[in-house]
Parts: sequence; structure tokens; C-alpha cells
Amino acid sequence: MAAAPTDPQAACAALQGMKIAASAIGKPSAGAVVQSAVRVAADAKDNPNGEYCAVKGVVLPVDATAPSLEFQVNLPVAWNQRALQMGGGGYDGTLVTGLGPYTAQPNGTPHALRQGYVTLGSDGGHKGTSNFDGAFALNEEALLNYGQQSVKKTHDAAMAVIRQRYGAAPRRFYFIGGSQGGHEALDAAARYGADYDGVIANYPAYNITLLQLASLHVGKALYGNGGAGWINPAKKTLLVNAVYAACDALDGARDGIIGNVAACNARFNIDTVRAALRCPAGADTGDTCLSDAQIAAVRQIASPYDAGFEVAGQQVFARWPVLEGAVWSVSSFGAARVPSNPPAPTDALLYSIGAAHAKYFATQNPSLDALGYEPARHKARLQQLGTLTDVTTASLETFRARGGKLILTHGTADDFISPHNTVDYYRRQVAAFGQQGVDAFVRFYSVPGFGHGMGPYRLGYDGLAVLDAWVETGRAPETIASVDNNPNAHRARPMCRWPAWPAFTGAAGASLDDAANFSCQGR
Repeated sequence: MAAAPTDPQAACAALQGMKIAASAIGKPSAGAVVQSAVRVAADAKDNPNGEYCAVKGVVLPVDATAPSLEFQVNLPVAWNQRALQMGGGGYDGTLVTGLGPYTAQPNGTPHALRQGYVTLGSDGGHKGTSNFDGAFALNEEALLNYGQQSVKKTHDAAMAVIRQRYGAAPRRFYFIGGSQGGHEALDAAARYGADYDGVIANYPAYNITLLQLASLHVGKALYGNGGAGWINPAKKTLLVNAVYAACDALDGARDGIIGNVAACNARFNIDTVRAALRCPAGADTGDTCLSDAQIAAVRQIASPYDAGFEVAGQQVFARWPVLEGAVWSVSSFGAARVPSNPPAPTDALLYSIGAAHAKYFATQNPSLDALGYEPARHKARLQQLGTLTDVTTASLETFRARGGKLILTHGTADDFISPHNTVDYYRRQVAAFGQQGVDAFVRFYSVPGFGHGMGPYRLGYDGLAVLDAWVETGRAPETIASVDNNPNAHRARPMCRWPAWPAFTGAAGASLDDAANFSCQGR
């Protein structure tokens, strides 16, 4: 490898057209090529990241009919010898540039690139026309890229570019993502643990197959029997308000956040719903009550989903927090009693993504009516998909043995991926390594009020600094400081290690915005 030019502009320009051999990429490909390398000056308009070189390229597929994987690597002039890979979201399909904040980064703090990190991301191995465009899954190579291999291909292509530019590999390599990016983060740790020093998986979609089966199960609860169980926006608000009226103050503060979920479970359940919200005689008589069919839908959503067979070592998907503080701002129940085919923005979001999985992943029949889809008839395909897209049973042993550190987070109000699903993943690690073993390399934080990237308490925390300090010093984090990233919010809370939660312990009249007035309880 020739020495890189010392002048930043020349060094950036020299990367244009760079070829990366297939042998340098740890998963099957036809190699990679850098398509553009552009120096961005520190004083360029709308550039908060200092001087850097923006490199874009593609990893070429083995199958000529498969799409290429697009990647971007940003190379700062003032490099701190670290790299941060960022994950995608939904069904991927859009290039993650690495130029903005990482998942749940506090508002107003310098981006990782500005801090001196090489940053990188990809499109997951395909382009999509919408957040849940599943058409790519009709191609097996594109599906495998989405399910697990795009993480490795992006990493390895970036490593070649980094070595070419700086003449050295990063001293530390990290991954941060949320949702599908959280799934990719766990792929990084479990499938490619030798490549990463630290990983943060926020609200991870780690078990995609079972998650989408459970998502469609919610859709069927709402839309079955001609939509008898459908809960319109007014009734959704009625239900959410009843939950908060019963449970908001159980953590010591009436602040729009349900912190003590266990106490809420004891106080407000499906029997409470029936007693407090049932329409007279169970018929749907308007927006001030729930019919028997709608209460049955709530029961189904609030109960674990049993697929009837194992997928990637897991048969049961945990309940959704419909009676625990989810406000259904991301996963709305839709705007119409009957869903569209193909799904439309007016449909319940969980139904839409579950239907897309049934159409493109499981049956590979884009015209399928998902309401009539019976997973048991597609057991073999679904179990095959579990080996391609789910990281449930992939061991963290290699990652642990090399000293890797993992931070898991999930909001208790997540209406798109149940927080109890991440509890199940954490418990699986405890079963594999023992509590003491897990404590040596994993931290799990449950965040009241945080939904799927938003919610009553929109989590912001300096995860990259926390992770880097843990890796560098070996001192594991305990309680972490966080802020509410919602617009015009000026409040903070401690992030508590699961199963603890932040209780208000301040004096009467003390500020509900000050984290000092809260302490972690319940461990």
C-alpha cells in the first residue's frame, strides 16, 4: 500500500476510484469501489463537523441481479484513531451518511465526526421507496445483506479506506444504532465480535421474524372480524389517558412519565379496562367507551404472542406496553377500520410492517392479503428466515472474550418494539453467561417514558463517551445521566440499570425537571 499524501486535500482526492478486492471483505461480494471522495472544508456552509473527506462507494454483489451496497466513510483531518459505525432503521434502503448525531445523542452536542471519529454507514444493501418497502427481500443476497451481512461488508470496506487514508487501522471501533440499527448493533457484537470494541443497541429489532409475526398479530386484533376491534384515535386517547391517570403518580411524580411500571401492572390491567371503560352492554356506542370487541383487541395486544413454533430459538414474543405507558404516537392504530392492500399510511403501523414481512419475506407474494396469512403454513420458510435475519441465538462469546462492551437500552413506552422483548434478550445473556459474567461486559438500561425514538421522555444520553470510557478504563457505567430531547423540554433523569427505575425522592415542591430529585429504585 502506497503512503497516503500528507496534504488533506490531496489525500482525499487520492481515494477517488480506489478498488477494494473481494478478498478484503469478509462476506461474499465482487469487491468494492470508491465512487467519490470529496474534501469538505471546516468553514463550508452548513458543516458542523470540521474538515473531513467524505468518501462514498459501493460493495458489488455476487448475484448480478442483486443491488449493490452503498456506503459512506467520513475521514476527519483531526482523527482520534477511533471509528463509529452507525446503524439504519426500518427496512433500511437509505444511505446512513454518518454526518449527523448517533441514536439518542443529546441535542446540541458535537457529532462524532466533529469529535474526531471516523464515521460510517450504509444503505443496508439496497434502496427502498419507503421505510417498509420489503421488495428487496425477493432477492436472497439483498435479504442476507439486510439480515446480517451489510454490517460486515460496510465495516470491511471502511477499514480498507481508513488504512489507505491514514496508513493505520483505528485503535477503537464502535457501533451505535437503534431499532433496525439496534439489530445491526447486535449483529456487530454477536456475529462479528472480533471487529468491535464496543456496541450500543438501542431498542433493538434483534428477532425480526418473530417481531413481525407479533406485529401482524396486533394488526389482526384490530382488523379482524371486519375491524370490530379497531380502536379509533379518540378511543386510543381515552385508553392512554386512563392508563396515565392511574399510573403516572406511582413513581412519586405526576410528570407525564410512568416510571414504576410494576406498580402500574398491579393497578391497571385488562380487568380495570373492562370495569372503567366498557360501553353499556358491550356495544360500540361512541368514543367515550370501548366495546367488548375493542377490549378483546386490547387484551390481545397486552398479552404475549405465541407463534406455535420456534424461530431462532424463540417461540413467544413479549406483550406490548399498551397498559404501561405507550402513547401509540409511532405505532398508531391507524385511521380506518379496514386496512388497505397494499398497506397505506392510514393503516396501523404494526399491521403495515407485519404485512410487508408476510408478503415479501415469508410468502414472496406481493399481492397477498395479510389478514388471511397463516404463519403455521409457512413454518419452514419462517424458520429459515430466522437463521438469516434474527440474532437471537448468536453468541456474544467472541465479543466478550476480546473485551468488548455492550450497552442495551429500551424505553418502557415503546409502541413499535416491545421493551419486554429486550428484557428477554438480556435474560438470555444471563442464562448463557451468569449474572456476574454479564455484569462484566453488558449494561441494560430501561428508560421510562421513552418510546420508539420519541415519546413523553425522548431519551438523550452521551452514549459514545460512556462506551469509550468503559472500553478505555474498564470501569463499567452504573447510573447514566440523560436529558429529554423533546423540543423545548428542559428536564433530566437518571438512566437506571434494569430493573430499577427513577423514583422522585426530592422534597415536596422540588423541581420535577432536575435529575437530582430522582434516584434509582427497584434493583
